[in-house]
Amino acid sequence: MARRGGFPGGGMPGNMNNLMKQAQRMQKQMEEKTKELEEKTWEASAGGGAVKVIVNGKKEVESIKISEEVVDPDDIEMLEDLIVAATNEALRAMETESSEVMGEITGGLGGLGGFPF
Repeated sequence: MARRGGFPGGGMPGNMNNLMKQAQRMQKQMEEKTKELEEKTWEASAGGGAVKVIVNGKKEVESIKISEEVVDPDDIEMLEDLIVAATNEALRAMETESSEVMGEITGGLGGLGGFPF
């Protein structure tokens, strides 16, 4: 009795269709999660809460709150450092969560979308 699928790639059309469906499903999930993340905000503070920064998923600073006690005209550099520190921490938190969410969707697949070719 003859074997089916005797030519190279004989079973590929079905597998390719499944891969394409998975890729489309993954793309849709990523688009939905990206939109959710863009609407979310992250807050971080520096100087024991003296400076608070809120960023969104679009990597935009939405607000900065500065406590009166850290506003010293003779030490503007410290205030600048606190703003930078709080902003960077908020952005790191946003990036970490975004990476985790996208990693869940892709199953940790890297490179060319995780395809083995």
